[in-house]
Amino acid sequence: MLEGGGFEVIDLGTDVGPEKFVQAVREREPHLVCLSALLTVTMPSMKSTIAALEQAGVREGVRVVIGGAPVTEEYAREIGADAYGPNASSAVPIARRLLGK
Repeated sequence: MLEGGGFEVIDLGTDVGPEKFVQAVREREPHLVCLSALLTVTMPSMKSTIAALEQAGVREGVRVVIGGAPVTEEYAREIGADAYGPNASSAVPIARRLLGK
């Protein structure tokens, strides 16, 4: 969806640990990090990823968007994400809003 909306996307793959996100943010300096969970058991890794970005000192330079079937807006606020998307089609408007486009 984001590529179709004109954004460059770097897909880190599935089941990606927080350290890989930190490394990618340091190397690529993206404006957004988007995280998706398909199962409730994978949601804690979203929180861990945001914490790792903070601990590495790169969180302030990137906006974090989360979504996926079990994810809620309340959970996004709880873990410190910048935005929540209820479905894939909401990704482009959210990204544009966060980046002022």
